[in-house]
Amino acid sequence: MQLTEKASLNHALLISIRTPEFKGDEATASLAELSRLVTTLGFKVVGTQSQKQSSTKRMNVLGSGKMMEIARLTGNKGIVEEDDEPISVDEISFMDIPSENLPFACADVVVFDCDLSPSQLRNVESQLGVEVFDRTGIIIEIFSRHARTRTARLQVEMARLNYLAPRLRESTSGNKERQMGKGAGETTLELDRRKIRDQLAELKRELVSVQDELKGRRTQRSELFCVALVGYTNAGKSSMMRALTGSEVLVENKLFATLDTTVRALQPITQPRILVSDTVGFIKKLPHDLVASFHSTLAEAHDASLLLYVVDASDSSFRSQLEVVHEVLKEVGVDDIQKLLVLNKSDQLSVEQQQSLMEEFPDAMMTSTRNPFDVTKLHQYIVGIAEKEMIEDEIIVPYTSKGIIGEIRSTMSVIKEDYEYSHIKFTVRSNPIELARLKKQMLN
Repeated sequence: MQLTEKASLNHALLISIRTPEFKGDEATASLAELSRLVTTLGFKVVGTQSQKQSSTKRMNVLGSGKMMEIARLTGNKGIVEEDDEPISVDEISFMDIPSENLPFACADVVVFDCDLSPSQLRNVESQLGVEVFDRTGIIIEIFSRHARTRTARLQVEMARLNYLAPRLRESTSGNKERQMGKGAGETTLELDRRKIRDQLAELKRELVSVQDELKGRRTQRSELFCVALVGYTNAGKSSMMRALTGSEVLVENKLFATLDTTVRALQPITQPRILVSDTVGFIKKLPHDLVASFHSTLAEAHDASLLLYVVDASDSSFRSQLEVVHEVLKEVGVDDIQKLLVLNKSDQLSVEQQQSLMEEFPDAMMTSTRNPFDVTKLHQYIVGIAEKEMIEDEIIVPYTSKGIIGEIRSTMSVIKEDYEYSHIKFTVRSNPIELARLKKQMLN
């Protein structure tokens, strides 16, 4: 199951299943987020529908009345069957798009704001006769399109194959062509399953190799102070990365515009250098396979000296988004690193709103990447935290050690230089690891 580039021509109808555990403002905000997700794929959202259910696990995920209504909105292309458990009228909630105002067959894709089992997907598709996707399928497709580096592509492809495998089994189990080899070797379906298992095994081997390379690079950077930007997707992390480092990173007003970790030096350059990394954004109900596969990407956060929790302060739901960030980072083992909450996009708030947020979050920093003063303030904060980790020491370097002299000046903060007869005595500030490494190098 994979969307084609023709998806940009599709009109999508979004479906929200309201359960006792998932309802009200939470369900409404989640549906609005799903709208942004499918829009990121190029879909045009033509409307939304919702239904109250006791659970999302029923074989017929929608009641017969709601299914008939949606079938009409998608052109009656499928075969709608009567539900054994009809839903009473007061349990059906039609929202946002009055049916009398809809053009016939306006939607050719239906997207559910929940995870559906392979059987549920198959049942809905057969009844509606149009493509049906769940939330996880949409997120994985976005990741597939936006992954650029070798690491991200490997991780996303593994998640996609894990998602596809059970749906391949379900969707083809009734196809006679798939059973022609039964009794005389592997069926075509069994061959397809084995092909996916082989692909996953090869991807895992390749990913291990890539991760070893990345681990080596992180080890080389471990002597430097590293800042990781973490937060919900589209919170403004890439804009902040550009403001702090001057790098030409991708900045788009789309969900998951950035999937690949980018590491750049803080600008203006400090001695020693401070590195800033922009990590993949988070989202509610992130597919488990994607959380697992992106552990190595999030290792930048794990190895950081400081985490900047970037939130879009103009988004009224940022508090629940912040909870998602906390949960994911806890899952990957990031819970004891120094953190700063950055209330971003303050330019979209009134003075009263800014004051209210600062009263609620007194330890946070209010910023806008469009305001040079705010960027400078954040820069100074980062440098101040980095300097607290440094120690002052003296290094005596013979005049003949030109390489060492250059390295000290390029990697450490030189406070004082005293020129003696046979050597230079440097008074420097640097982190303990870098100082120990340099002294060891001088002994060899």
